[in-house]
Amino acid sequence: MVLAPAQSEDRGMADRASRNLHPGVSAEPDPLRLGRSRLGILPRIEARAPRLAGAAPPRAPAAQPFPPLRFGPPRRPLAMPAQDLGDGLPAPALGLGPAGRFWRRRLSLLLGAPVIGAMVAYPLIDAFSARGLSLAEVVTVALSVLLAVWVGFGFLSAVAGFGAAWRAGVAAATPPRFAVSATSRVALLLPAYHEDPGLIFAAAEAIAEDLLRLGAEGQFDIFVLSDTRDASVARAELAAFLRARLRLGPEPALHYRRRPENTDRKAGNIGEWVESQGGAYDHMVVLDADSLLTGETLLALTAEMEADPGLGLLQTVPAIVNARTPFARLQQFASRLYGPVYAAGQQWWSGSEGNYWGHNAIIRVAAFAESAGLPHLPGARPWGGHIMSHDFVEAALLRRRGWAVRTRADLGGSYEEAPPTLLDTAARDRRWCQGNLQHVRLLGARGLHWVSRLHLVMGIVAYLASPLWLILLMAGALAWSSEHFTPGSRPYGEVIGVFAFTLALLAAPKVLALILALRSRASRAGFGGAPRLILGVVVETLASLLITPVMMLMQSVAVIDVLIGRDSGWKPQRRDGVAISGKDAWLAHRGHVALGLLGAAGALALNRYLLLWAGPVFLSLTLSSLLSLHTSRPSAAREGVLPRLLRIPEDAAPPPVLIRARALRADYAAEADLRRAIDLLFREPPPVYEIKAPSLAAQKLRAA
Repeated sequence: MVLAPAQSEDRGMADRASRNLHPGVSAEPDPLRLGRSRLGILPRIEARAPRLAGAAPPRAPAAQPFPPLRFGPPRRPLAMPAQDLGDGLPAPALGLGPAGRFWRRRLSLLLGAPVIGAMVAYPLIDAFSARGLSLAEVVTVALSVLLAVWVGFGFLSAVAGFGAAWRAGVAAATPPRFAVSATSRVALLLPAYHEDPGLIFAAAEAIAEDLLRLGAEGQFDIFVLSDTRDASVARAELAAFLRARLRLGPEPALHYRRRPENTDRKAGNIGEWVESQGGAYDHMVVLDADSLLTGETLLALTAEMEADPGLGLLQTVPAIVNARTPFARLQQFASRLYGPVYAAGQQWWSGSEGNYWGHNAIIRVAAFAESAGLPHLPGARPWGGHIMSHDFVEAALLRRRGWAVRTRADLGGSYEEAPPTLLDTAARDRRWCQGNLQHVRLLGARGLHWVSRLHLVMGIVAYLASPLWLILLMAGALAWSSEHFTPGSRPYGEVIGVFAFTLALLAAPKVLALILALRSRASRAGFGGAPRLILGVVVETLASLLITPVMMLMQSVAVIDVLIGRDSGWKPQRRDGVAISGKDAWLAHRGHVALGLLGAAGALALNRYLLLWAGPVFLSLTLSSLLSLHTSRPSAAREGVLPRLLRIPEDAAPPPVLIRARALRADYAAEADLRRAIDLLFREPPPVYEIKAPSLAAQKLRAA
């Protein structure tokens, strides 16, 4: 008898298993106890059985590269109807109390910002009106005043945040006080779309272990909600989920679900979870793939929601961590130092009409379900279809229904990551730009609180400001050249004074944040000491002067794309630093370089003082390719001087959850070769041995 190997007709156990798992299959008891029949063994045996004569061949199932999976608890549906933004105004679920002191705070900003605009308007009109105002001068004055009001509002808000933090004696976000509660059930939601499974499940496992450390593991469940469409990434997600389940144990429960279709993207992903599982939970904490929250912060958020039954959403202010490139480290430093001042200012005047940034926030599930179902906007994208920047709108709809939406700027333990390069930031901004401009169609939605409309307007202007600054630069150049201002004259001094005043408004919040940090000994030590902190602010400010004009131009192009009807799509965000090549940097920025050189030559031809005034913009554009290239290199951030200058408190004393997430992520990366080998092993066609009787000739030969 001979054992003869034969090729299998299948492509491996992993693919066979995936072909036999159908949409909606639920493995609630435990995904680690999948039966033999569910793995597709019995259907495969039946397919190989001899068919009866005349019987029709079995129909092959519809081909799906990797069907959706669902490993979660039993369904607890909760209705989440789409809201009517027109005439169908719902009755408020709750009646918030009077605005109280907040109306005075808001009035001070709404009156103060136009005063700053008037301070810009008077000297410019006086400087340009000697010979009558030309069209270029009218545009220059109008845009200068409009942008001064915009910058002035941000300046006054930051001043208010500085004052609030100074009175509270808080230099930056601090670790919260908390109490373990058993009265609320909380779900942590981690939506994922083509993300690194090591990043997602490292965060899930680190948060779970932090809750276990505090004895609060039974109160929280963790859900990884995948919208991944790529089969190989989906297989990796499933393997990482099973690996994390084996390591964690039963509590806190870790679940995984992959949708058949990623309808409405992240908003639809969260909405589908609410409609299928939301009835079992009091609150949900929405995270991004790169988000982290400490156990203490999660418990503090839960306690605040329990203490205020009218609170619908509580937003934390995440600090950027884990920066691996010079560009990301600049963002990380700026976010950690300046962010709390801006956030405290917004908290100071927004009160219960706060905003939502889409992640690192806790939400009352029932309130969200009844208030925040998003309708589709009529028409084609980019202006129609599903609402892309859903978070602002969801906050406005919660407030419309009577639920409070607040920000906690003083609550630490909330983290996220930044895009690693200038080009990655521009790609993300392109999507945000389209979503924010889409809000123009929602400003007239019936029943929104006027502060909610203000948040929408601020999001719109945040992107419209870039092309407005660009138009102001061109109109100002024409106006300057037509007037021929003489150095030392009053008109010359007035124009230069307005320019200096605008720069001071932009720089003042950074100075206030620096003063606040220098006031606290712990904060100074966290940033590496007073000398390094001050030097870091100088370095970050100079870098911002070089990078901001490039970003301004790229955002202006994004605005134009939306205005002419180009849809940005929804590309996965790259989160790990991968140094771009010189060729890629040149191809991405060659237009910026040409514009910088031509602009500098034109300014010099018009007036050498104009070149001096606009020089930083032209220098930024000319150097944009080199800036993008050299700030994208991870080695420069790891081995150079930037970590010593742009240090943040989490560099010197990272919280346990951050240390653990980094370690788990590194372990996952170190296992890459092993995972590839296992994947190839399961994809190889396994040998099938057939038992054959020896031939008659062979029998005679053996007998001889």
